[in-house]
Amino acid sequence: MLYQSTRSKNLAATGPEAILRGIAPDGGLYMIPDFSAVRLNRKELLELDTIPMASRILQALLPDFTPAEMDELTEKAYRGKFETEDLTPLVQVGDRYILELFRGPTSAFKDVALSMLPQLMTASRAKTGMKDEIVILTATSGDTGKAALEGFHDVPGIRILVFFPNNGVSAVQKAQMVTQTGGNVCVTAINGNFDDAQTGVKKTFAAAAENPETLRGVALSSANSINIGRLAPQVVYYFKSYADLVREKKIRCGDPVTFVVPTGNFGDILAGYFAKMLGLPVKKLICASNENKVLTDFLNEGVYDRMRPFYKTTSPSMDILVSSNLERLLYMVSGCDSALVGNLMASLNETGRYQISAAMLQKIQAEFGAGFCDDQKTAATIAAVWKEYGYLMDTHTAVAWAVSEDYKRQNPAEPVIVLSTASPFKFPHAVLQAIGETPAVDEFDCLTQLSEVSGLPVPKNLAGLKTAPVLHDRVIEKEELVEYALKKAGEAQW
Repeated sequence: MLYQSTRSKNLAATGPEAILRGIAPDGGLYMIPDFSAVRLNRKELLELDTIPMASRILQALLPDFTPAEMDELTEKAYRGKFETEDLTPLVQVGDRYILELFRGPTSAFKDVALSMLPQLMTASRAKTGMKDEIVILTATSGDTGKAALEGFHDVPGIRILVFFPNNGVSAVQKAQMVTQTGGNVCVTAINGNFDDAQTGVKKTFAAAAENPETLRGVALSSANSINIGRLAPQVVYYFKSYADLVREKKIRCGDPVTFVVPTGNFGDILAGYFAKMLGLPVKKLICASNENKVLTDFLNEGVYDRMRPFYKTTSPSMDILVSSNLERLLYMVSGCDSALVGNLMASLNETGRYQISAAMLQKIQAEFGAGFCDDQKTAATIAAVWKEYGYLMDTHTAVAWAVSEDYKRQNPAEPVIVLSTASPFKFPHAVLQAIGETPAVDEFDCLTQLSEVSGLPVPKNLAGLKTAPVLHDRVIEKEELVEYALKKAGEAQW
């Protein structure tokens, strides 16, 4: 199978090549041009345990890897590294289900994909015979950075450089990154927001492509969901959660299910659309945004406009105004019209906005719904669910739960799964405030306080953060990012 650039029909790559490059030379994202060519037996798939299910799905999406190779890679990625053997438990809460995606080594949903990507990248390097050292450039709004660092630290032949907004992540998220050990890791804060970091990373790829002599012996790649090797593993937990409902006799195989997904960069929810294209009975995918509701407005109106106020919220991983993975959806609903997608992305870059046709919007709205939730409602939702059901959720999950309320009122009999993307302990100050407690001044003391109030244990990976030494303290201006990234990538040793 060849993956196609969303912006040029003349640029294609095998699965391993697409994984290693991360982004296409023209700035486009690699995509499967025809999902009907991907063969999966849904009934057999839903009867498998989680890790074999992951292997089967990933082998179908990345057929350059044999079934035996993918079995080995998924075992290395997942076995014994999550709190539960099924990786992502499904929990009933009231009249809905919560898919807990935060049971991995960094307490965030990114662990599912970023435990797998290092295995895929290392295997792709061997399969293609690549000799260059890989330098991964990653922008993060909070969770991707630590999950990527955890997955790639001390992996031979690969170095990783992470950029995060200096004042745009929680104290816990920041500490997870700046205390990261490993001889091949570098973490740098920028004075700017996530969109500034993401734009800088994309510009760095473009600069390296224009002047290939700049980085001799070094190949740049990405661990963001712009990398198809990062996005593909996220398809698995949609199938897994559906299988759980079938096994528990909550639904019959073939019954449609709706998923509500808190999302900023559109990768997590796009994986659900991939799952539907592969045969999963998904009725609707509901995109849940915080006050930075650029996606909600687009899905409702067909106009994408990033030229708007940027809000710092209690759900910082969704504080995003440029949602990169939306480009892949545009490619799919336009009938793989790369020229059209290229023009839309050029308009976004030059004017800050674009508008799609009524026909494209109609196709999108047939598959996706959208809603948003501000900080006040987020806090009220955390409190209400805690009081009524004794279930404690983080701020991002609360956004999705709040948005699911409207859908559930209109569709009371339908099974609805809310994706929970982070542990409440990653945002202890906001969660404590929401449930009526007075948080400690120090956010790390809030971890213990939240544990005492809730009766839940602090995740092991977060428990020692307060005393962990800071190993990365560099802060740069957003305008410096490209020059800095190219310089660091070209250094022989960090």
